[in-house]
Amino acid sequence: MRDLLSELTETLEKGKTCVYCAVVETRGSTPQKAGAAMLVHSDGSQTGTLGGGCVEAEVKRRALHALHEPEVKAEILSFSLDDDYGWDDGLICGGRMMMLVSPVRQQTAYYRTYQKLVESGAGCTEIVAITDQPIAGARWLYDAANTLVGSLADNLPPEAALAGLKPLTARPRPFVHKGFSYLPMLPRITLLIVGGGHVGQAVAELASQVEFDVWVLDDREKFASKERFPSAQRLLVGDIGRSLQELAASIDPGFYCLIVTRGHNHDEEALYHLAKTNASYVGMIGSKRKIKLIFEDLLVKGITEEMLDHVHAPLGLPIGSQTVPEIAISIVAELIQARNLGKAQPASA
Repeated sequence: MRDLLSELTETLEKGKTCVYCAVVETRGSTPQKAGAAMLVHSDGSQTGTLGGGCVEAEVKRRALHALHEPEVKAEILSFSLDDDYGWDDGLICGGRMMMLVSPVRQQTAYYRTYQKLVESGAGCTEIVAITDQPIAGARWLYDAANTLVGSLADNLPPEAALAGLKPLTARPRPFVHKGFSYLPMLPRITLLIVGGGHVGQAVAELASQVEFDVWVLDDREKFASKERFPSAQRLLVGDIGRSLQELAASIDPGFYCLIVTRGHNHDEEALYHLAKTNASYVGMIGSKRKIKLIFEDLLVKGITEEMLDHVHAPLGLPIGSQTVPEIAISIVAELIQARNLGKAQPASA
């Protein structure tokens, strides 16, 4: 979404027009879920996807028509994937998709605000009227505090729309309530990787691609470097124990922490500090024997069993991974699971 909104504002700054399209509701099996977005440019090119196939082609056709007809404003389109829109693509699965098609003919504060909120990682929620006429296609933007900060509507949102607004701290998924679609852009998670070795490097690369803000800590400057971690938001060099002790107070539920250092002692020291923080996720790499020994040592040092029960160790989903890239994939998959579904469970559970 960051790249799409950036391209949208750049397009408008060049004096060009485009159409913002988004999936606002799905039911059943569909190729994309609510929140997926696409730009259609005046030359027929596009950025992003709504799932491809006949549905996307029809949305593009309607978008280009709307762009060249000044009287056409935002509209909501509905598609069933068990009719003509599903047959040619093999999508006879009974699903339904509702799409927002909204021409953007001039620069508006709405999209600039939307872009800034997404880029900041603070999170926001867009409410789209999808059934209540005559306001279908109207949109309102709320920041992380659920304060109205933008509107593409003639009026303030009805009370019915406000009644369904959920706090972002609950990390809600897109949903529909009484004729309104709620499209939350959740606050980005900060992923603190302790250890700049091969696994940490591979995890950082993948995690950045799936919208984690990556921090890396290592006691060796050449390992916590911009060359090894070009996408990291922050690189920390220093003694692992002292650095984590200094960071501990600022590690809140918006943090996930991974311990992938080069040795047993560093892992144990890192876990000693991180197990006591408010991080939503703490994970440590290693064999079951190594983890058992570290846990036993930490219990002696005053770390409670309750704290250790929340530690994910060994790391990663069980996909039989052996190589560094495979291990990184298994770890990042577990991080996504924890972030998106809240279902990742400590291996000891």
